[in-house]
Amino acid sequence: MLREAGATMLIHLGDVEDPDLLEELLVAGDDGRPLSVHLVAGNMDEPSELKATADRLGIEFHHPGGEIEIGGRRVAFTHGDRDAEVRRLLSTRPDYLCHGHTHLAADRLVEGVRVVNPGALHRARPFSVAVLEVDSGRLESIEVRDD
Repeated sequence: MLREAGATMLIHLGDVEDPDLLEELLVAGDDGRPLSVHLVAGNMDEPSELKATADRLGIEFHHPGGEIEIGGRRVAFTHGDRDAEVRRLLSTRPDYLCHGHTHLAADRLVEGVRVVNPGALHRARPFSVAVLEVDSGRLESIEVRDD
């Protein structure tokens, strides 16, 4: 679904819970290449276990937060359960700050930074993910059905 929506990169915002699930993030698209994957640990994860599996799979692990540049735009991300980390990332004034933790999709402006929560695929209704086009700012929320 993410590939069909045009995604070229995946930023997972934590609460994987089972490091073995990380392999599922590496599914290749029609071009045979997997998405570039970045990951932070959530409050339901054991960071050292997640990091070991991510390193083995070639997934970029950032904890407790990270920042990457995409097309000249700065995208910061964290799970969202550590207020100090959220404040630290906001203080760097990225173009976007993505977080999870609440399991509620959101899109708002905080201190001049666009803050996006894509929702969740566990303990949420509806299940959702989001695709953000950083150049245009277009955000597409995708409902994921479990049927």
